[in-house]
Amino acid sequence: MGQLFSSILKKGALLIGAIAAVGGVIGYLVASTNGLVSALIGAAMAFVFVSMTALSVWIGGKLSLGGFFGVVLGGWLVKLIGFMVLVASLRTADFIVGPVLFGSLVVSILGSLALDAIVFSKARIPSFESK
Repeated sequence: MGQLFSSILKKGALLIGAIAAVGGVIGYLVASTNGLVSALIGAAMAFVFVSMTALSVWIGGKLSLGGFFGVVLGGWLVKLIGFMVLVASLRTADFIVGPVLFGSLVVSILGSLALDAIVFSKARIPSFESK
């Protein structure tokens, strides 16, 4: 099970790194240095939140069912509040190009969701424990 989450984190980092590079180039072409910075910030935000999801599920998987839901829900609340605080603080920043930041976030999140689905569908996870 640890290999599964390790694979997700590694492949997710590569995917979001590639999105940051491509998004950075597009952002730079669209809005110069501010576009580049916005794309990199968007990709970094997505990486942090996607990693938090994988880690909370991995940690929760080691606990009882109630502990699992507590860790996953607690992680979700931390991510939600953190995202709102981060967006509110970036909203007033002069160097942020909103559409580039938004595009980078959306592409990173959708790519990560697709990657998670592919990795989980190919994983061989036993559905019962042998005695």
